[in-house]
Amino acid sequence: MIIDDQHYDVIIVGTGAGGGTLANKLAPTGKKILILERGDFMPLEEQNRANVDVFKKERYRASERWYDKDGETFSPQTNYAVGGNTKIYGAALVRMREKDFDAVEHQEGISPAWGLKYKDFEPYYTEAESLYMVHGQTGDDPTEPPRSADYPLPAIENEPHIQKIVEAITKQGLHPTTLPLSLTRSEDDPTGDSEVFGIVPALKHPNVTLKTLAKAVCLLTNSSGKAVRAVEVEINGQSYLFFGDIIVLACGAINSAALLLKSANHKHPKGLANSSDQVGRNFMKHHQTAMVELSVTPNSGQFLRSVSVNDFYWGDENFPYPMGHIENTGGLLQDIIFAESPPILSVLAKGMPGFGLQQLAQRSIGWWMYTETLPDPNNRVRVQGDKLYLDYTPNNIEAHDRLIYRWIDVLKAGEKKLGSSVFEKLAIYPRGEVPLQTVANQCGTCRFGEDPNTSVLDLNCRTHDLENLYVVDSSFFPSSAGVPPALTVIANALRVGDHLK
Repeated sequence: MIIDDQHYDVIIVGTGAGGGTLANKLAPTGKKILILERGDFMPLEEQNRANVDVFKKERYRASERWYDKDGETFSPQTNYAVGGNTKIYGAALVRMREKDFDAVEHQEGISPAWGLKYKDFEPYYTEAESLYMVHGQTGDDPTEPPRSADYPLPAIENEPHIQKIVEAITKQGLHPTTLPLSLTRSEDDPTGDSEVFGIVPALKHPNVTLKTLAKAVCLLTNSSGKAVRAVEVEINGQSYLFFGDIIVLACGAINSAALLLKSANHKHPKGLANSSDQVGRNFMKHHQTAMVELSVTPNSGQFLRSVSVNDFYWGDENFPYPMGHIENTGGLLQDIIFAESPPILSVLAKGMPGFGLQQLAQRSIGWWMYTETLPDPNNRVRVQGDKLYLDYTPNNIEAHDRLIYRWIDVLKAGEKKLGSSVFEKLAIYPRGEVPLQTVANQCGTCRFGEDPNTSVLDLNCRTHDLENLYVVDSSFFPSSAGVPPALTVIANALRVGDHLK
């Protein structure tokens, strides 16, 4: 084992939305910071995936194997690269609704209250939107929370064929609004991510060091077990030890929990920070279903997401429980998560003989539907030996089904108004829910709270059990809410950064 002769003030493990943002926040302090990333810089051609190759499912899968609750192995769609999963996300940065921070009644149970309120996050949402160059527009979304500032940049315009749909939806009394997006406005790489807005600016400071292809495998504590003193890392098959005063995990909700569990020692036999037996528990990921309409006229297949609909976020007249968030997919030739859904386009192909995959993608309008899942201690990350298990049974299913069928009604009514010159007349709306192996929007495995018996982290995201160990990815979420979590992860990293400063 090689012992690094440097000593760092802060070691950050992971470069995604949490780690990359925190690195940027702390870089100007002059503190000696080490950033560890198990992947490497992602080639530009891999990020710009606007062609039919996006449907090659192995392209964005990790090489490792995980196991589900039945012991079946799978290759997860999770990205190991500088920028983490923000390199392959849709760049939609949406605020949680104000009520999401309170206890919310669902049909199948209670979504628990957070220890903080929306007002505690609001200044950091504003800071995050500025840092990540979010393009958006405040509108008449009935669920939109209060804001202290407008979006820093104007919303992008809808593609013409999307704009027609928006107008048809509006005529039904609904409130389609612009989807806030992180955009660099660079032609070769337009979407924003934590490499661009977090790591690259941080590395301009001489006190910041980034090591890539460096996989953290264990955290070592001091003799009392009250603090982490070093991170064991594999680089090119060789083990290294890096020593630091403050250690911050930002590996993603699954891998951060796994690293804590793998770091068990005689002082922490159940894993680090796990005296509450909560590490790895309450794993959540949205119900996330993709649906397509078939258009008469082709599109490029390469446009950005731009529309969101939250009229059913808290339910409707027939279902008084939260249902969720809707947004368009953007062009199907660049939406990686869509490509990971069950083969929706193959269903269309049966009704459209003679059409290839690319032709169908360029004539399809895609929609995403997100519904909150509830925390369940039996939905968890487990580690046995060198195997990572993801035990997961979906819940809150009826709410998601109702959102799907409510949206089908909206689409049918809209198509009727637009007529056959815009949409093919098909009786079906092919759709598919994202499978377990696509671990997008993962959260909840190290929830924060004030009670050490029921939470892993305190409200500053420091572990209750170890005085210098923090977690700043989506692990800290007590509930998943119904919108994508990326902006809340970024805002929280800025908040924790202020605490650490």
